[in-house]
Amino acid sequence: MIQKISRDYIRRRVHRRIRSKMSGSAERPRLAVFRSLKHIYAQVIDDARGRTLVAASSAEKDGPNGGNVAGAKQIGQLIARRAQEKGIRKVVFDRGGYLYHGRIKALADAAREAGMEF
Repeated sequence: MIQKISRDYIRRRVHRRIRSKMSGSAERPRLAVFRSLKHIYAQVIDDARGRTLVAASSAEKDGPNGGNVAGAKQIGQLIARRAQEKGIRKVVFDRGGYLYHGRIKALADAAREAGMEF
């Protein structure tokens, strides 16, 4: 009997492959994105120290609906604003194994428009 490989397993495998070639530093931290059915999460991470510098998610109190493109745009703007308050402008974008499409693309585009460089 052939066992079905889940989409999440494939995404995690792709993410592991991406992460083996990419990491965030103090000068250029990593903007990591995680997407669930209801919410979208973004973190700016310094991998050298193992610290999350800034985070934003649609699961926060009074957060937007993260299950759609409009909510992802709001989270992209929010993460960019919070990062700039801490003096972070340049980041490395980590799409988390997801395709660069839909909510992931909307978040990235909104963060770029709000002043982040990647």
